[in-house]
Amino acid sequence: MKRDITRCPGCDQPLSVTELSCPTCDIHIKGHFERGCRFCGLDPEQARILEVFLSCRGVLRDMERVLGLSYPTVRARVDTMLASLGYAPREEARALEELADQRRLILDQLQAGEITAEDASTRLKALASD
Repeated sequence: MKRDITRCPGCDQPLSVTELSCPTCDIHIKGHFERGCRFCGLDPEQARILEVFLSCRGVLRDMERVLGLSYPTVRARVDTMLASLGYAPREEARALEELADQRRLILDQLQAGEITAEDASTRLKALASD
């Protein structure tokens, strides 16, 4: 896939578009223009994360399977991709996601037989009271 060059190869700063041209009539327009596609600025790894995110309909567990990565790694890469697009998670949403991750970890441990149902219940109640 051909990618737009969005960063300077020398200093890695964002490049600006300063000329547009028509390949048919050879008209050239100079100035400072905005890039039309914010997704074109993603690096190849972030573009792949976005592609998998969309194909999995945003289900991170499915992304784990497709990418062969752990849930925390997938989540971190999605967060990095979103931040590079300017979608920083709100503190409130981040706290809820953290709580959901802790619950998921407890349930995963229970399913794997690493803890008993009683231990899981105690830990889940402790999370709810925090």
